[in-house]
Amino acid sequence: MTTRRLKLIACGITAVAALFACSQVLSAAESTAAGATVVSKSTTIREIIDRGGPMLYVLALASLIGLAMIIYLFLTLRRGQVIPAALRRDVLEKIRVGSLADARTACNYRPCALSDVVLTGIDYVEANSPVDPNLLKDVIEGEGNRQASAIQSQTQYLLDVGVIAPMIGLLGTVFGMVHAFNVVAFDLAKAKPMMLAQGVSEALINTAGGLIVGIPAMMFYAYFRGRASKLVSQLEVVSTEVMTSLLKVRNIKI
Repeated sequence: MTTRRLKLIACGITAVAALFACSQVLSAAESTAAGATVVSKSTTIREIIDRGGPMLYVLALASLIGLAMIIYLFLTLRRGQVIPAALRRDVLEKIRVGSLADARTACNYRPCALSDVVLTGIDYVEANSPVDPNLLKDVIEGEGNRQASAIQSQTQYLLDVGVIAPMIGLLGTVFGMVHAFNVVAFDLAKAKPMMLAQGVSEALINTAGGLIVGIPAMMFYAYFRGRASKLVSQLEVVSTEVMTSLLKVRNIKI
């Protein structure tokens, strides 16, 4: 089993553990709200949503965005999408034999980060004679840095979800506590424990909801950040190979 799969399994186990812990907190909140003397009964998801208030709908939207980002990153942050092995071999072989036009065609047929780097190098070599090795290096490195930023910036959205979700939950917590204390503030004589418990229940449900969304998002962000860094390092290696091949085809000493 590869290290990447082990990391993914560990991330999934941690996410399940976090969800279980948050569900326990949620159950404790419901038990507290119901009172110690009341016989416990099962609570439906609909009841939890109703007690949590409008902030839970915002958290549900955030969870959908986070899930969509996780699926998207699993599909895009792959070596086959960033640096296809077949394209790498094909392009390097064509450049080494001097078929820059064929290499360009192969890159246009398979758009990806590697294709953009290769096309940038080919454009410079074909547009300049003689070729300055330092300028070619700067051109390829510049495009490589742009592609690296594009790869790494994709994970930023998942980080945003992980940071914003607990804050939304905290806002819902504040609303719940406000509702609880308003019962006492407006009329102390008519304040009932059940009405106070409803506000506390709303507060705790929103706290748990924010953590349930935020914790997995942060863990997957850490995983994808490492995955993106690894892809960027591999892209740098291939970019160096492309630059070396372009200089050799022009009989320029490195």
